[in-house]
Amino acid sequence: QVQLVESGGGLVQAGDSLRLSCAASGRTFSSYSMGWFRQAPGKERVFVAAISWGPSTRYYADSVKGRFTISRDNAKNTVYLQMNSLKPEDTAVYYCAAEGDGNRNIRIAYNYDYWGQGTQVTVSS
Repeated sequence: QVQLVESGGGLVQAGDSLRLSCAASGRTFSSYSMGWFRQAPGKERVFVAAISWGPSTRYYADSVKGRFTISRDNAKNTVYLQMNSLKPEDTAVYYCAAEGDGNRNIRIAYNYDYWGQGTQVTVSS
């Protein structure tokens, strides 16, 4: 069982930066691939970024590529999402997720085993 707790959300202006953190419980964090998804009001939850276990291969949605960076610190059981050059369309609840199989497509929300409660990010224009 893995518990995930996100933090770092808030209200910022367009062009600002935020760093989200997701702290995970458990001793096997390094064996999980981790992802960030977001859900805007009235819309589906969509993929933002993911980082694999092992080689820490990174994946990004086209909408955030070049602006967001995902990273992980296995010693701290934490995954981060550095968000730069924020835009109003980045406004959403951001969720952290963990995938423990190791062979599934980590761009797909359905493949994740555990989810955090979410943190709100609001970007004003």
